[in-house]
Amino acid sequence: MIACRTDGVFFFSIVAKSGMGALTYKPYNRIVNAGDINDINILANEVKKILNEDYSGSLEILVNKGGSSGGARPKVLLTIDNEEWLVKFPSSIDPSDIGQIEYQYSLSAKKCGILMPETKLFENKYFGVHRFDREGKKRIHTHSASGLLYASYRLPSLDYTELFKAAIALTGDIKEVGKLFRQMVFNVLTHNRDDHAKNFSFVLKNNTWSLSPAYDLVYSYGFNGLHTTTIAGSGNPTRENVFEAAKNVGFPLKKAKEIFDEVYEGCRGIIKLNI
Repeated sequence: MIACRTDGVFFFSIVAKSGMGALTYKPYNRIVNAGDINDINILANEVKKILNEDYSGSLEILVNKGGSSGGARPKVLLTIDNEEWLVKFPSSIDPSDIGQIEYQYSLSAKKCGILMPETKLFENKYFGVHRFDREGKKRIHTHSASGLLYASYRLPSLDYTELFKAAIALTGDIKEVGKLFRQMVFNVLTHNRDDHAKNFSFVLKNNTWSLSPAYDLVYSYGFNGLHTTTIAGSGNPTRENVFEAAKNVGFPLKKAKEIFDEVYEGCRGIIKLNI
């Protein structure tokens, strides 16, 4: 894809080959003087300078490492032991242990049967996740629900019912709805309310679309304290809303209840709501 000029900045050109998914951009305007630094502590220090409005550091380093993954927290894309990782740093409003919290959420999500990439806690404080849009040197086509449905990720724009319908339309497989339902239950029980349209994606492998591994699972306040993606119309859902969302797309109620119970048991250690 040829880079387009946006507000005077060749954003896509800087993203070049590091962006999420399989698309790459030309011309490649990498800042060549920045060097290729993979030291997480150095990068964390540069992030801290920027958050403190101290621009005396090497901003170019972060530009080259930043990619286009977006999100509320600063992050870098690193190659570690020939594997591609995304590593996050605390924002200025995060608790100091946000990395540890997200890591624990990732472990709990796996216990709940949610498909997650490999995760690590770097330097015992920075949360890292293996990139699911890379398999060795192969790039995996990835499309967010926000992009597929032209849905805002900055403001509430979707209901989980719409996500379920999109999953059926794209994949043709009711099992993918089950995966989304499981993730929805986890988000509800653990108070992950920043569940906006860009936090759900689909990947294309062997000419078949499926739900991507889960990501950005962590305690969050959401939009005005409510789920950014509503559950059967509610931003502060009850148990009845959870099952109503499944019913709206014909997902078997018996299976929905089984998934709910499995998730409840799997995330018992970090559960925030009893619904």
